Amino acid sequence: MSALTVLAADGEFEAPGPSIFNFPPLWPGAPEWASKPALFALLGALLVCVLAWSAFASPKLVPRGMQNLGEIGYLFVRDEIARPFLGKDAEKWMPLLVPLFFLVFCWNLMGVVPGIQLPIASHIAFPAVLALVIYVIKLYLGIKVQGLIGYFKNLVPPGLPKPAYAMLIPIELLQNFVTAPFTHAVRLFANMFAGHMILAFFSAVGFWFLFEALTPFGAPVGILGVIMATLMTGFEMFIQYLQAFLFTLLAAMYIGASLHPDH
Repeated sequence: MSALTVLAADGEFEAPGPSIFNFPPLWPGAPEWASKPALFALLGALLVCVLAWSAFASPKLVPRGMQNLGEIGYLFVRDEIARPFLGKDAEKWMPLLVPLFFLVFCWNLMGVVPGIQLPIASHIAFPAVLALVIYVIKLYLGIKVQGLIGYFKNLVPPGLPKPAYAMLIPIELLQNFVTAPFTHAVRLFANMFAGHMILAFFSAVGFWFLFEALTPFGAPVGILGVIMATLMTGFEMFIQYLQAFLFTLLAAMYIGASLHPDH
């Protein structure tokens, strides 16, 4: 990854070289969407499919190897994400929640893989599409289970004084139809974007002061940049896992709220 530099010329600023968030098409004449993020998003999805196939294509009574890892991952999503919000319906939604968790986690981890160094979710389109899918499922289930009128009635608790509804109803409508899907996508995007920027900054500092800026203080500052980049990489991996967990947790919560409005 090249250092982030900015040159001034005639009062204007120009960032030379490719931006870390601006990727051209993979080949001349390719459509705009055929870029590095789209390629690795597809590869990440294929990788999750391959891992799932290798774990569960030929299950054994006593799990070993990939099956053992796959079952651990399945049980984690079931017990820590699905059951707290979906209860008895948890197993029905595992085919959605398990691949959702591992797909987001795989996409996030690409931000620390040498040669890729690109968290897919740092491009808003990818978490936005996933959040939109969950949002459509939430609306569909809510209307199917509760009925159209019942769905809107259940957005606010019954038994409140009538003047309270004048304030509560707009807030609930805004929260359910605007804020919830927006924050579902932006939370993941913002964390991956910020983490990528931090890693890029410290990597650029280490590279620049160790190999470019040959000053008396260059080596110590460069070494400090490398140390910080290493430490922040470990921290970023934890954030990548945490954001995949939270994204899937919110998906289960939204689905559960539509299925069980009384809870």
